[in-house]
Amino acid sequence: MRGKADINTKIGPTTKKILLLLAGGFNLSIAGRPDYYFRAINGISKEWKQINKRALYEAIRNLYKSKMVDYKENEDGTVSVVLTESGKTKTLQYNLDLIKIKKPVIWDKLWRLVIFDIPETQKQGRNSLALKLKDLGFIPIQRSVFIYPYECKNEIDFIIEIFNLKPYVRFMLVKETDIDLDLKHRFHLR
Repeated sequence: MRGKADINTKIGPTTKKILLLLAGGFNLSIAGRPDYYFRAINGISKEWKQINKRALYEAIRNLYKSKMVDYKENEDGTVSVVLTESGKTKTLQYNLDLIKIKKPVIWDKLWRLVIFDIPETQKQGRNSLALKLKDLGFIPIQRSVFIYPYECKNEIDFIIEIFNLKPYVRFMLVKETDIDLDLKHRFHLR
């Protein structure tokens, strides 16, 4: 495998689709090296068939240059495009963008607290975590303390793993707080 990629690189929708397909286990085979030729992709969704072949070629070439994909040569002379570790990390970020917390019909009357003390050296991760918690509907009750009424442990574990913040984040179930009435009002709970 090649060097490390910059996973903060902004990429377009075609490139994003390629990364997600590769992450899903789709074997993208091409003739020759990724930066020369590619073979038409058969047996994929209508949306993929509508992608401009030139745009697809450019996207693959740019992914290769960015070190998010690499290639491996197959016995039949074709080459398969595969995700590098950086490419896998980038697809996890896309999954992070899509994450939602399901609200149950009946609230279990427990609060979920996410508490963190993240060092200044991890400032970007700390800010990203706070933004994502707000995006998911958490309410900050202090600078590094967020609260939410519904089950979300798996989602929080996934988020802190993505941001590589596991040692700095705590998740707690709380039966009551001294601000329950305000929180119930803000979350529209009974």
